[in-house]
Amino acid sequence: MPISPAACPETAPAARPAAPDRRPRPHVRPHTAPRPGPRARPDRAPAPLPAPRATPLLAVSGGQLVAAPRSAPATSRRRSRPSSNPYLRLLATPGARAFTAGNLIARLPMGMLSVSAVIMIAGSRGSYALAGAVTATGLAATAVVAPFTARLVDRFGQARVAVPATALAVLGSLALVLCVHHDAPAWTLFAAYAATATTPNTGGMSRARWAYLHRGDPAALHTANSFEQAADELCFMLGPVLAATLCGALFPEAGTLVGAVLLMTGVLIFAAQRATEPPVTPRTKSAASPLRTPGMPALLAVFLATGAVFGAMEVVSIAHAGGAILALQAAGSCAAGLLYGSLRPARNVRLRLLLCLASMTALMSLPLLAAAGSASLPVLALCLLLAGAATAPTMVTGMTLVQRATRPEQLNEGMTLAVTALLGGIAAGAAAGGWLVEHAGTASGYTAPMSAAALALVIAAAGGRYDRRRRT
Repeated sequence: MPISPAACPETAPAARPAAPDRRPRPHVRPHTAPRPGPRARPDRAPAPLPAPRATPLLAVSGGQLVAAPRSAPATSRRRSRPSSNPYLRLLATPGARAFTAGNLIARLPMGMLSVSAVIMIAGSRGSYALAGAVTATGLAATAVVAPFTARLVDRFGQARVAVPATALAVLGSLALVLCVHHDAPAWTLFAAYAATATTPNTGGMSRARWAYLHRGDPAALHTANSFEQAADELCFMLGPVLAATLCGALFPEAGTLVGAVLLMTGVLIFAAQRATEPPVTPRTKSAASPLRTPGMPALLAVFLATGAVFGAMEVVSIAHAGGAILALQAAGSCAAGLLYGSLRPARNVRLRLLLCLASMTALMSLPLLAAAGSASLPVLALCLLLAGAATAPTMVTGMTLVQRATRPEQLNEGMTLAVTALLGGIAAGAAAGGWLVEHAGTASGYTAPMSAAALALVIAAAGGRYDRRRRT
């Protein structure tokens, strides 16, 4: 049996002592080192190596004798003990912290760019109507372009598509700054802001990585989706504040410029983590669009109605008590999302969605009661905090159903369709809430988010009943 000294340098000499070399040595010229080779041996025997602390076990591997320690060190046993916190276990996944850091940096500008554009355009042109129309155009363009961008991500990979798509979106933001600064015609503002529609759905790409890393583990996926939803709420809570601070403290274009830099930097960091990127699965020609997947149209309708809850609540709350109070709703949603992710979810995800929607409908009545009863501002703030506690669990459960209903090779496209439906609902809810505020008052305006939540509940119940009938 051959023994490899390279495989076990400490045990090979002890197992079979080397015989002295009695062959005649070649003549070596002065001041010339001997030519190294595999058969060259030193003139003197090497110094004895210190004995290992633990006697190794000898085993045969691939026809060679190798050594293995009898027991692992105590430090390694202590480090391998799993944590009881599900979020610490989630972030302990190899490569998870790196792509999460890049994703958070890239996601923060999502709450900055629209607010910065409104402040910048309204301050330069003196028209909030023009600023609102420009941002609405960008939102509509995103709803059209985002699913195609996600389809390219599924076909060619996240890094190959996300980086050039983000670069194009950043160029659109820079073009908007130049057009506003140099007083360009109004149509150039629409064209420049529409170019930002190529911004990839970084939240969807991050969820796709979690789904790939923890496939077959529903509990870990539940925690990951809760973490991503809490990150969404945190970014949309901090983004507008950061944008308003930069535009007010520095200059009106500062929020857009900083947001563009953060977006490009975050996507580059995120795309550089290739070890956690889901592999590209060849898409067959017979693969149907996620829109044709059973149950997906009903889910998208639920996301559309849920987005109307957010849009109406935002407009009505700003008209009734100012924009700062909206941070409480986002804070309640963020805290509820983290708590929801630490709990063990029920196995019936569709029943879970119905319970979340019913809770959201009930909690959305609290701001209506507070506003109708002319309650004080602290009472309304508490009601908004409680109302926001139901939004994150609803979104987490809805995204879980979308992941289950979508093919693995179409996961980014499926989740982007859900986000697109959510954005469309936000636009519709904002329009409905603004109409109610103008014609019926701010107190009556709070009926819009409660009605949208009830509509989402009805759609989810009808969709689940229709799916059960199809199965039977």
